[in-house]
Amino acid sequence: MQAVQVSSAITLFLCGDVMTGRGIDQILPHPGRPELFENFVHSAREYVRLAEEKNGPIRRPVGFDYVWGHALDVLRHTAPDVRIMNLETAVTTSAQAWPGKGIHYRMHPANLPCLSAAGVDCCVLANNHVIDWGYQGLDDTLRSLHQAGITTAGAGCDAEEAAAPAVLDVPGKGRVLVFACALGDCGVPEAWRAGKARPGVNLLRDLDARNMQSITEKVRATKRAGDVVVMSIHWGGNWGFRIPAEHRDFAHRLIDSAGVDIVHGHSSHHVKGIEVYRGKLILYGCGDFLNDYEGIGGYEQFRGDLALMYFPVMKDGRLARLALTATQIRRLRDYPAPEEGVRWLMETLNREGRTLGTQVDRLTGTELLLRWRSAG
Repeated sequence: MQAVQVSSAITLFLCGDVMTGRGIDQILPHPGRPELFENFVHSAREYVRLAEEKNGPIRRPVGFDYVWGHALDVLRHTAPDVRIMNLETAVTTSAQAWPGKGIHYRMHPANLPCLSAAGVDCCVLANNHVIDWGYQGLDDTLRSLHQAGITTAGAGCDAEEAAAPAVLDVPGKGRVLVFACALGDCGVPEAWRAGKARPGVNLLRDLDARNMQSITEKVRATKRAGDVVVMSIHWGGNWGFRIPAEHRDFAHRLIDSAGVDIVHGHSSHHVKGIEVYRGKLILYGCGDFLNDYEGIGGYEQFRGDLALMYFPVMKDGRLARLALTATQIRRLRDYPAPEEGVRWLMETLNREGRTLGTQVDRLTGTELLLRWRSAG
């Protein structure tokens, strides 16, 4: 097992789903319309009430930086070169909810400074909530993020734009290229697939050789020597630790054939196993980093209240180090994970990593360090 110490490399911050719409939007300075079309909840304010009922009052409005809480201290201390997250909400005032869809997330564009407060460089949009409020909602989302200086990947005005990478320059070190896609098994409606003249997300129909060849060609057309290539994928169900064989095979082929350096997987509401394959990092499920679920019962055994901040260090095209910080969502905000939470995360990652050749050690407090077999 190894965890190489490095002094000069590119450090990334990655996390899972950031769901700043619905309940979280309601506590920010400019809440949007609270109306929902869910079976049992018809106002986004109900999710705030549930969170307060479980963990105590939230004084409203909160500041734009409130939701990040402890994470901001960690980011300041770690100072990653780039910050990438899966933004799982539309940023819009659209009132046209996608018909027949049970859950709709939106954040008012005036609340976008909450993302800027965390210094977000790239928002991945290939997911099952970015078009919750129609194509107008997608257009608003893209425009709002770009106006705020935040790049996007995985969605666009047509298929070409949706499949194009976000290019993040790291002065004096190189570039990080962020490609993004979604698979059909994570709940993205087929109608959301971007087309030649149709907006939408980069939704893959399957994981066949044709799609792999297309991805490989796009990476090779963009990648330069020294670039770090991230493929961010929304895949799989919300609950369960099992990694589908086809997901693992696809991740390996992305590395072997397309030259991807980091597979950034998300969709599960909880953390999943981690693999280092041929020196490249595969995060099969990063878990939710911010959401408004804390007052909702069910699936407690998966500890969806716990989250991780992932800080991979890439050097010479290989993973040199992966530090992780354990957090917990309380009162719609990130806090340091409690002792029992840190222990649960360690036990879970070590159990799930047994067949993947990885384990985590504790550095101090909420800080963990990944170790992995040098071959594989």
